[in-house]
Amino acid sequence: MYQFKGLKAAYFTLGCKLNFAETSSVSQQLRQAGVETARKGELADICIVNTCSVTEVADHKCRQAISRIVRQHPGALVVVTGCYAQLRPQQVADLDGVDLVLGSEQKGDIMRFIAERLEMMPEERALVAHEFHTVRTADIRSFMPSCACGDRTRYFLKVQDGCDYYCTYCTIPMARGRSRNGSIASMVEQAQDVVRQGGHEIVITGVNIGDFGRTTGESFLDLIQALDEVKGIDRYRISSIEPNLLTDEVIQFCAQSRAFMPHFHVPLQSGSDEVLRLMHRRYDTALFASKVDRIRKLIPDAFIGVDVIVGTRGETDELFSEARNFMEQLDVSQYHVFSYSERPGTQALKIPHQVRPEEKHRRSQQILQISDAKLHDFYRRFAGTTRPVLLERSRRRGIMYGFTDNYIKVELHVPADQPDNVIVPVRLGDFSADRYALMGEIV
Repeated sequence: MYQFKGLKAAYFTLGCKLNFAETSSVSQQLRQAGVETARKGELADICIVNTCSVTEVADHKCRQAISRIVRQHPGALVVVTGCYAQLRPQQVADLDGVDLVLGSEQKGDIMRFIAERLEMMPEERALVAHEFHTVRTADIRSFMPSCACGDRTRYFLKVQDGCDYYCTYCTIPMARGRSRNGSIASMVEQAQDVVRQGGHEIVITGVNIGDFGRTTGESFLDLIQALDEVKGIDRYRISSIEPNLLTDEVIQFCAQSRAFMPHFHVPLQSGSDEVLRLMHRRYDTALFASKVDRIRKLIPDAFIGVDVIVGTRGETDELFSEARNFMEQLDVSQYHVFSYSERPGTQALKIPHQVRPEEKHRRSQQILQISDAKLHDFYRRFAGTTRPVLLERSRRRGIMYGFTDNYIKVELHVPADQPDNVIVPVRLGDFSADRYALMGEIV
């Protein structure tokens, strides 16, 4: 067991829920070693930056975040990990103030690397600054368990890592390696630990969670059936699952399960079959529509969130129009819209026809307008009804937020002594001031 008593640490996470889960687990390990989390304005002795590299904008944000943290915490041990660190280790290591860069295979051993640096004298640390440790993508083998909530109410349970799909636009397989997972027994044990910590809701996360079982010979359906049996966890959410891996059996189980919420997040990426073919996606629009129809038939109240990329190479005006028309017709709740970004090393760079940046923006705005209309229509359906809400603390005194079972965001005006992390019945009212939440009243 490592002991770093008297030290403070600061954390910065960019990107997905999986990164958040991993950072939270690192902070948990450091707390167990006696490290306190630095409060706002306090100087940290250790800074952990967990990076994303899904777009060029993400890379830029990572560099900005690292520079800002180095300025805010002069003299701190700065450790950078995550996807950007794996894909561009030399570039990250060359940034001023960076002490250590850890790739995807090494981040699970972060405590040892930190201990080695902290044991060094300042002059010794200076000699090994800007060092990076990575392996080739093919050699990324380890699975780093993660289940933590950080300063949030919901816990994030990492069940799977890596991806074998190699979509033409995506660098994630290069950054995280092949698909792999922990065992169902280990996931159940972590869920039971959440119960002991007083948690009520777990978000199941990973890179390609529907591919769970590649390592252990189990299946995603086996996993959710086992987790549903863990007494004390009132809610599970499936963070994102590929449409070709969202089986009818999984949908059927969620429809009748004790704790899996009426909430799905399914990436579409494009509503054009030709663009899906160029992306090397493993489904077409007909299959995607059938999954939405199946969910609506079995779980009419379900929230269905959908990821979409606009402006990919090969997406002509005609193909975008086709995609937009398909998305307008889908009975989903919200689109999460991303503009395509050129990524070095991807097969998409070989596809002709580039979309101009201003056209990407125009297309993004069109889909966002469709998304807003669908989200507001979905919210309006439930105004005046009563749904269970898990209360989350707000920084604003007398205000709490939370989500219903079917993922409607709710704003509540509550007494100062109202406890958080409890599930209460809430009557839903009209839209809040920001139009992306409903006002609620505890029944």
